[in-house]
Amino acid sequence: MKLRNIAIIAHVDHGKTTLVDRLLQQSGSFRENQRVAERAMDSNDLERERGITILAKVTSITWNDIRINIVDTPGHADFGGEVERILHMVDGALVLVDAAEGPLPQTKFVVSKALKMGLKPIVVINKVDRPDARPTEVVNEVFDLFAALDANDAQLDFPILYGSAKEGWMAASPDGPKDAGMQPLFDLVLNHVPAPTIEEGPFRLLGTILEANAYLGRIVTGRITSGSVTPNQGVKVLDHDGKLVEQGRVSKVLAFRGLERVALDEASDGDIVSLAGLPNATVAQTICAPEVMVPLPAQPIDPPTLSMTFRVNDSPLAGTEGDKVTSRMIRDRLLREGEGNVALRVTESEEKDSMEVAGRGELQLGILIETMRREGFELSVSRPRVLLKREPNGVLLEPIEEVVIDLDEEHSGVVVQKLSERKAELVEMRPSGGGRQRLVFYAPTRGLIGYQGELLTDTRGTGIMNRLFHGYAPHKGTIQGRRNGVLISTDAGEAVAYALWNLEDRGPMMIDPGTRVYRGMIVGEHTRDNDLEVNVLKGKKLTNIRTTSKDEAVRLTPPLRMVLERALAYIQDDELVEITPKSIRLRKRHLDPNERKRADRQRVEAEVA
Repeated sequence: MKLRNIAIIAHVDHGKTTLVDRLLQQSGSFRENQRVAERAMDSNDLERERGITILAKVTSITWNDIRINIVDTPGHADFGGEVERILHMVDGALVLVDAAEGPLPQTKFVVSKALKMGLKPIVVINKVDRPDARPTEVVNEVFDLFAALDANDAQLDFPILYGSAKEGWMAASPDGPKDAGMQPLFDLVLNHVPAPTIEEGPFRLLGTILEANAYLGRIVTGRITSGSVTPNQGVKVLDHDGKLVEQGRVSKVLAFRGLERVALDEASDGDIVSLAGLPNATVAQTICAPEVMVPLPAQPIDPPTLSMTFRVNDSPLAGTEGDKVTSRMIRDRLLREGEGNVALRVTESEEKDSMEVAGRGELQLGILIETMRREGFELSVSRPRVLLKREPNGVLLEPIEEVVIDLDEEHSGVVVQKLSERKAELVEMRPSGGGRQRLVFYAPTRGLIGYQGELLTDTRGTGIMNRLFHGYAPHKGTIQGRRNGVLISTDAGEAVAYALWNLEDRGPMMIDPGTRVYRGMIVGEHTRDNDLEVNVLKGKKLTNIRTTSKDEAVRLTPPLRMVLERALAYIQDDELVEITPKSIRLRKRHLDPNERKRADRQRVEAEVA
C-alpha cells in the first residue's frame, strides 16, 4: 500500500488533537455508532485534565487507498525531547497556527528542527471562526518566522489552508467553502508530502517512542528505514556508537490502524510500526538484522536546564498515605522513566536515599512527580536548581529563555518591572490586536522559577506566558528570591481552629483546622522576612467563670492553597515539598530546630570562607 508519514506541529492549545479527531472521523476510522471520547489522542488522565499533549502518539488513516501515518506531537517546550525524535520518522509536517495568536515559541522551536531536517511544511491556519481571528497577518508572521529560521526557497513556498478543526472544515480561503470538510487537507497531504524514501539493504529501524505493556513488555516504535520485519525474526540492537546492546527475537509486530493497534504478519520499509520482545532496547538505538554493523544516526537532544533532588519521605507522617515509600522503589521508578524519556537525565545523588533528576523545565518535572504520586509513591523533592556551565576561561554560564507574554496593555508596566527585577531583558514590545500587547524577553531560567503565578496575579488572570530555551549566557548575578519567612509548627498533632485564629496576624495560613502537622512542618507564611516557630495545637482554656460578653466567634481566613507547581516554586533551598497520593506538604529540610540552627551556621561559615 502507498504510504505518507506526517507530523502535526503546533503550540499548546492551537488545536492539534482536535484536528486529528476530525481527520479520523472523516476518513471512516470510527463506526457509525462508535462512542469516541473528545480529543481521542489525549489518552492519559493528566493530558485530559490539563488539556495538553504530553506524549507523542501515532495514528493511521486510509484515504483514497493511501495510508497516512499521523504523529501527534506535544506542544509544550518542556516536552520538546519527544518532538525532536519524532521528526526523523516523517517526510512532511503540518504546521498548525492559531488564527488569532499567530506563531508562538514552541511553534518556532519545532519548526526550526523540521526545517533543518529538510521537511517541506504545510501551513494550516486554524480557528478562523474566532472573533479576533486575523488570518492574513498570521500568514505573514509565519513567513517571517520561516525566513528568520533560514528556510530554503522550496520551504518558503509553502501551501496554506484555512479552517476550523472544531467545526470540521478546511479550505484554501478563510471564507470557505465549508462543505468539503477535511478533504482539501487530505488532498494536499497526498500531493505535497513525498512518499517515504526507501533505502536498500537489510532490516533497520531507529527506536523513537518507548512504552511498557503489561502483556508484551517493552514496546519500541519507529519507522522502518530499510528491509522488512516479521514476528519471530532474529534481530540485534545497536547503540549510537555501534556497540551491541542485545540480541533477540521480535515477538510481535504491531501497526496503527485508526486508534487501534493491529498485529501484522510482515511490515515493510517506510511504515511506522511497534516491535515487542526486546527487553533492553530503548529510544535512539537501532534495531536491525544481525548482519548490520553501522547504526542509524540519531537526532541529538537539547540538554536539560533544571534539576531537582528526589528523596525518600522521612517525615513523621511517612508511609501513612502511600504504599511505595522506599528509596529502592523511587530509584527504580526514576531509572525506568529516564530510559524512556531522553529529555530527562537521572543520576545517583551524593546524599544517601536520593536521586538527581534533570529536565527541560518545571512543568516536565512537575508532570513526573504528579504521575508518581498517582501511582502511590511518597517522596520529598527539593527546590528546582538551574544547571550552570563553566567555560574553559572560567566564565560561569547560565541558561537563558526566550519569554513571550501576551497581556492587556494596562498590565504591561508591572510585568516589565517585575521581570527586570528578575534580570530579564526586554527585546520586543508590539501590539497584538484587541487592546493586547506582546512582550518578548530574554530571561535567566533562575528568574522564571515561580513567576507564572505572580504573572497571573499581576495581569488579573489575563496574561499568557510561553517560554523556550534560547541558549547559555554569562551569569547575571544574584536574583532576589522569596522575601517572606515561614511559620513552622513546634509540635505534632491536629491543628486547632482557635490557635490558627490567634496566629492570623502573624501571616496567612496554609492549613485548615484538623490538618495533621508535625514538628518542622511549614504551616503558614510569616509577614516578616524571618522564620517563626508557632504552636498550632493550642486550644482555648476553659474556665467556669461566666461573662456577659459572648465568646468570640472563630472566623478563619481561607488558607493559601499549595498546588504542586506553586509549592515547588515557593520553597527555599533549606525546605522540601513532601508529596503523597493524598497531600502536598511543605517542610524544613531539618525538622529539629537545633539542627536547623547548626546547618544555618555552617552555611554562613562556608559563604564567608
